[in-house]
Amino acid sequence: MADLPIHTIVFEILTRVPAKDVGRSKSVCKQWYALLSTKDFVRIHCSRSLVSSNQRVLLIDDLTCSVRPIIFQSNDYGPSSIVTFPFHHQNNDVSILSHLNGLLCVCLNHTYELLLWNPTTTGFKRLSTPDSHGFYINNLDAVGLYVDADDDYKVLHIKRRSGVLGVHLYSREVDSWRNIPFITRQEYLSPHFNWSAGTFCGGTLYFTVCECWLGGTNRVICFDVNSEQFKEISFPPVPSTGMVQGVLVNVKNELHMFASTSMFEMTIDLWTLQGDYWIKVLSCPPIPPISLSLWCDITHYVTNGNWFVMTKLGKLFTIEMDMKPFECFYPVTWFRGFKGAVFVETIVSPSI
Repeated sequence: MADLPIHTIVFEILTRVPAKDVGRSKSVCKQWYALLSTKDFVRIHCSRSLVSSNQRVLLIDDLTCSVRPIIFQSNDYGPSSIVTFPFHHQNNDVSILSHLNGLLCVCLNHTYELLLWNPTTTGFKRLSTPDSHGFYINNLDAVGLYVDADDDYKVLHIKRRSGVLGVHLYSREVDSWRNIPFITRQEYLSPHFNWSAGTFCGGTLYFTVCECWLGGTNRVICFDVNSEQFKEISFPPVPSTGMVQGVLVNVKNELHMFASTSMFEMTIDLWTLQGDYWIKVLSCPPIPPISLSLWCDITHYVTNGNWFVMTKLGKLFTIEMDMKPFECFYPVTWFRGFKGAVFVETIVSPSI
């Protein structure tokens, strides 16, 4: 260690400290500021931050926005900290659409604008433009956030307008939008189909496309971020006699889906994608009946063989499951109607 250059020692140490400490370290001197602002430092610090101890839950209520740590040992929330939005909003009308590496893609519901926001650093970037790019309509649009091989963070925006589908791609590097060709089945353009947010895994963005009635059609749309080509694969073979919801989760760079059926006596199966086919990993025990109002206000976390049904106040109940440890928390249902997210504290910037 004594033979290493001082900047290498500083680099190795500070890529292992919490994101907020990195922000404070930038004020030490000009050399540190320059070092801690490089792409290499941000990329390596981010990769070393993707651990359970850096995970946080962000919850948006009518009056407050708060961030809470997740205590991995007890599988519960820690004390909350109030977060002030750094952008103008009306009554916390902010929806969280997607998140990756500490960045959240959010929508301001009163203006329909898309933003990239890092709650840890408070940095944000408006993605809307005068030529109508970057405006999101709930229940019609879908977005996915990913990072490409050149470390460029991008937002894929799928828009449905009057029976016409448009796909647009935002690049943080060049700060602009461009169109992406996509030809799909005409029925997927209907508002009867619900598109999920995109889940980034292994160089591909995955979206579920589910018909909003009993026994409807359910498919998965894949976007290869390198070739920028779309393809369609099947949904796991779940019963189609009740309401079906498929939530995609990236677990250690393997795509999983928690496929739930019915509503009042819900069953949930965990599937993993191998090639273009789904393999069932496990079936969870039946979940006790939950009122619809409460169901819309919870998320589930899976970790270390247990499944925790959570509300903003903490655990509702625990389901013990025989499965391999994940060593992180993964939300596996829609999180409180776009009013919450599990994210990792990083220094990734929403703009260059």
